Amino acid sequence: MKRFCLLLAFALSACLGVAEPQASPDDAARVVRTVSTGALAGRVLDGVHIWRAVPFAAAPVGPLRWRAPRPPAPWSGVRDASGPSPWCPQVLSALDGVSQSRWGELAGQEDCLFLDIYAPAMTSEVAAQRRLPVMMWIHGGSNVWGRAEQYDASELARRHNLIVVVVQYRLGPLGWFAHSALREGGERPDDASPNFGTLDNIRALEWIRDEISVFGGDPNLVTIFGESAGGQNVAALLASPRASGLFHRAIVQSGSFKTTALTEAEGLGENRRPDSAIAVAARMLANTTVTGQALRDLPLDAIFAAYDTSRGAFDPPRVIADGVVLPAAGIEAAIKDGDSYNNVPVMLGTNRDETKLFNALNPELTRRVLWLFPQARDPVFYDAVSSYQSRMWRAAAVDAPASSMSQAGNGAVYTYRFDWDDQGAILFTDLGRLLGAAHSMEIPFVFGHFKLLGAFDRFAFTNANEDERVALSDAMMSYWVEFARTGAPGRGVNGDLPTWTGARSASGPATMILDAASDGGVRISDDIESADQIARDIFNDRRLETNEEQCQVFNATERWNPELTGLDGARCATPDPSQ
Repeated sequence: MKRFCLLLAFALSACLGVAEPQASPDDAARVVRTVSTGALAGRVLDGVHIWRAVPFAAAPVGPLRWRAPRPPAPWSGVRDASGPSPWCPQVLSALDGVSQSRWGELAGQEDCLFLDIYAPAMTSEVAAQRRLPVMMWIHGGSNVWGRAEQYDASELARRHNLIVVVVQYRLGPLGWFAHSALREGGERPDDASPNFGTLDNIRALEWIRDEISVFGGDPNLVTIFGESAGGQNVAALLASPRASGLFHRAIVQSGSFKTTALTEAEGLGENRRPDSAIAVAARMLANTTVTGQALRDLPLDAIFAAYDTSRGAFDPPRVIADGVVLPAAGIEAAIKDGDSYNNVPVMLGTNRDETKLFNALNPELTRRVLWLFPQARDPVFYDAVSSYQSRMWRAAAVDAPASSMSQAGNGAVYTYRFDWDDQGAILFTDLGRLLGAAHSMEIPFVFGHFKLLGAFDRFAFTNANEDERVALSDAMMSYWVEFARTGAPGRGVNGDLPTWTGARSASGPATMILDAASDGGVRISDDIESADQIARDIFNDRRLETNEEQCQVFNATERWNPELTGLDGARCATPDPSQ
């Protein structure tokens, strides 16, 4: 179920992001800023200055494919920075609005290391004197899909007087690929790392450090934030010694702190995976000797052809504990040691119904009505399995790392759970029941406008839920921005919200619940999730009437997070056919 291909058949996905801003002929104008590599001509739209497709690194092509990113080359004249960035290579899917016959096609180009900048409108003279907070957004998409143009940060920049940078990074096998042949001939230590996408994000932070003051930003007040795979990439930056000093706060939205061991990624162990670098490189080059030069000479389509992309995706890559960019012991081990990670204020959270996004696409759990809209086959079982999987996500991605960081001496750790589930309905499908507070649903609340689901927006974001929905969005934006400014969400920018206390304070655990006023509103909860408690709850759940149902839920939850393994008290053991 974790395969990214599950996202491809249904347009209710996090990865769809938010639509790009639209300009009218009357309000669009060129606005020029000059960075160290040349002049950039962006545009002003509704009081926001926007520069797009700004190069922060040299094109990672030819000898720079599968190398650490290099600084961009200078250009002459004024570079047009008003149009969208070229995509990083990725396969097409339903999320791209193309027919099913085109799913699996390769799109994008390797020269894709660009970023977009959103800033309040100001003259260059004023910008040179300002030092506004900076927030760098790392998009989600399982590290195989996504691009900057999907995210419009205009509202954040305009309403809260800060700079937002949306970055692109190498995806899929171009972003994370561990083969010893690629380390040959490296010119710098970073070239020994297989975490090319992680290095791209570090390079973007270096660009922000060196250039953002031209746009009115403070290079000493940078917050990194991201969702899903973007949240995982934020966690990687927390653990990376290479990112030290480049950011000052971090927000992990529905992320992960898991890593893959270098030996596993390379395929050096006894149980070699079919997606290991050794196995994939052998398919790429067939009978040719695998060398770094041979791999870099491959046409782009030959690289992706080595994976099964027929359904528009392949297993998402996980960041690699390489001992170069990331500690060899992994992210989870690093954050347990206050001296081994970038000890900055951190906000962590998940959505209450994370896995309903994926379960809505599971034919074992849902059926299609009128060949289109899913409904749960057994609503009680659907809610139960989604709840336990989502709780396990929170246990692993929020409560466990929050405890680790707090015990390591970080007193500025804040946690949340997003609960909003007041979507409307489409014919016979209640979106609030089918999706609820699903994976990615918090994104439009953070960005301040509701452009998430394309044609489905009018069903999810209705007139009936508008007042409370907008109020919750205002509160979330205020908390996020106050955290970026001060390192603590506190009572929000205007000091008029409930106090968001630290996750592990002397008064006990605290998690901020983010919900509509009619469902309890914004409030602090003291509950904590753990694998032990989740296992106990499954086997005491009265909704699950038989041991078979309990084990179905347990096994489905265990597949999402193996930390549950062994906590069933042998009640769900599969009989050995040899006995």
